[in-house]
Amino acid sequence: MKKITLIITLLLMAPLAKAQDSCGAPTNIPGPGIYAVGVINGTATTVICADNGINDQVNPASEWFIYTPTANHTVVISTDIAANNPRKDTRVHVYTGSCSTLTCVAGDDDSGSNYSSVVTFNVTAGTSYIFAFDNKWLDATQNTGFSFQLTESAVVVPPTNPITYTTQTISTINSNYNICVVDMNGDHLDDIVGVSQNNLRVHLQGAGGTFNVVDYPIAEGGNQPTWSMAAGDYNRDGHTDLVLGSGSGLSIWRSDLGGYHSITPGDYIFCQRTNFADLNNDGNLDIFSCHDIAPNCYYLNGGGPNNNLTFYQSTVTSGSMVFGSIGGNYSTLFTDFDNDGDVDVFISKCSGPPCELHRNNGNGTYSDISAQAGINVTPIQTWSSAVGDFDNDGDMDIIITASAGTHKFFRNDLDTTTNNGAVFTNITSGSGWDTNTSINIDNVTYDFDNDGFLDVLGGGNKIMFNQHNNTFAPISYSGIAVCAIGDLNNDGFLDLQSGNTIRYAVPNGNKWLKVALQGIQSNINGIGARIEIYGSWGKQIRDIRSGEGFKYMNSMNAHFGIGQATTIDQVIIRWPSGTVDTYHNVSPNQTLMVVEGATLATNAFNNGVFAVYPSPAKSVINIQFKNNLSITPKSAAIYDLTGRVVLTTTELNQPINVEGLSSGAYILSITDSNNKNYGQKFVKE
Repeated sequence: MKKITLIITLLLMAPLAKAQDSCGAPTNIPGPGIYAVGVINGTATTVICADNGINDQVNPASEWFIYTPTANHTVVISTDIAANNPRKDTRVHVYTGSCSTLTCVAGDDDSGSNYSSVVTFNVTAGTSYIFAFDNKWLDATQNTGFSFQLTESAVVVPPTNPITYTTQTISTINSNYNICVVDMNGDHLDDIVGVSQNNLRVHLQGAGGTFNVVDYPIAEGGNQPTWSMAAGDYNRDGHTDLVLGSGSGLSIWRSDLGGYHSITPGDYIFCQRTNFADLNNDGNLDIFSCHDIAPNCYYLNGGGPNNNLTFYQSTVTSGSMVFGSIGGNYSTLFTDFDNDGDVDVFISKCSGPPCELHRNNGNGTYSDISAQAGINVTPIQTWSSAVGDFDNDGDMDIIITASAGTHKFFRNDLDTTTNNGAVFTNITSGSGWDTNTSINIDNVTYDFDNDGFLDVLGGGNKIMFNQHNNTFAPISYSGIAVCAIGDLNNDGFLDLQSGNTIRYAVPNGNKWLKVALQGIQSNINGIGARIEIYGSWGKQIRDIRSGEGFKYMNSMNAHFGIGQATTIDQVIIRWPSGTVDTYHNVSPNQTLMVVEGATLATNAFNNGVFAVYPSPAKSVINIQFKNNLSITPKSAAIYDLTGRVVLTTTELNQPINVEGLSSGAYILSITDSNNKNYGQKFVKE
């Protein structure tokens, strides 16, 4: 519905301080307009609705107002107006009820410029709303009066259910921790992963959404994922490994010779969110863990036959990358915020410190740009944040979702003219996040209804559906909550696995595209890759991540909804290695399987290590290593363009017999003694 805004400007010139001094004698606000607030010296409120009120030790003096709408409206009360020059550090609380039983409806402290207040809430005709401004942040020199504006607009009517779900209970999903949906066996179908003390149970997805249950005994046990789980193939054997985060450290469950075993490094970390990420972009996945009570920690993957891990703690270990210097780190999300081709880090903070944005400088170092980016608002208590391109303008926005207090929505206004990178604007007011009072420790963003715009699943048994204009509307679902997410019946719609209950999305007629990646020079999962799709809708982007939200591990396939569009003009995959694959005129409702370098010409790989000849080849290919080679080649694998390994060898100085391969294009990948990979494309006649 088109928003219709009524603003009647009414500036009351006479001071109103006396009438405003108590809840029992508030000033009546008849409707939209600009109103004066005198010196704040009235009866203190004992009910704090705005954020920044959690630690109030003294109830500040207040000035009181009452407003009774004659129709249902969405109302905005704002001190971020031209009448206040300069803006003042105001705070406002909105209630229903009586003075003896005030109930919070909304509140705000710092959503406006220069710490002014902007609060948005829905009102019901005939219901009285009491609101109070306090002097929490105004000293004697500033407490001289200010103005606020009240506006009314038509209520945004939530849509009917854009997606529905059917439920199924699977009794064999009965592990201690059932918090992961991810492809475990390299077929790019999402599986269900369960962890118990000495057992890994995997429900492997088969045709038509059937499951084959496979148990892998874990003799060593190790730490359990009491806080979080992440997944990725860090030893590059085609099977997914797991990192389990606990309050005393982490364990890695690594695939090995058809089974799994547990590795527990033993370093003390009060783990919160754990992730796999290629921190130094060497093609090997590293392991990151938030630390609750100290600076963050990570393990660099040294490659080699054992993928040896080296422990670092930010600002503590000599030579460490810097990801903050204090604790309160609850969730990390790796994504490219400034569109420079490398992966940056956003850290959600609990217990008061501001969230942090660390820019990847491209040289193995990171810089904290939280202040210049404008996202270091305080205090916001959050255990996780939703990060995605909510307005489809080609850069990643941030919704800092509150675990206590109020949510904040920041639009990324990418600065391409300077070196500032990502710069954000607070657009919370009127977005639906200002009136969403449901808080939660876990929040994730996906396009659940495949309409082409990212939605958010968080608290309150609801999904916040994107209305395509930087506003969100809530739709409630019985029992729904953040859980493990993936496409569990391969129909292109995302399903929800919570315990042994699966909520299958019922296709609504919208079209979709799923992109599955197979890295060659980049890490095998393509974690850190950026996928872009173009069509009649404009542009959509996704980044491949291992670990988002707070606790769960979700599918590493990229999911796009395209509504009723009938074709996808272009799909671009920007790999961490710098390789770019491009597809044109892609049909919807399919899984696009992309092997790194698949769309490049046979001589377009610039691996700096070897060449392949002849190409086209009839019966054999030869590997010609470059002069002054500084690596030790170990093995070779040949992939077809579906990502399937069709041939392996360790005889790299001999011609490789490819006579048995079908005609077509292939990629030869050389692995060195440090498990780093180098690719080259060739054609078999």
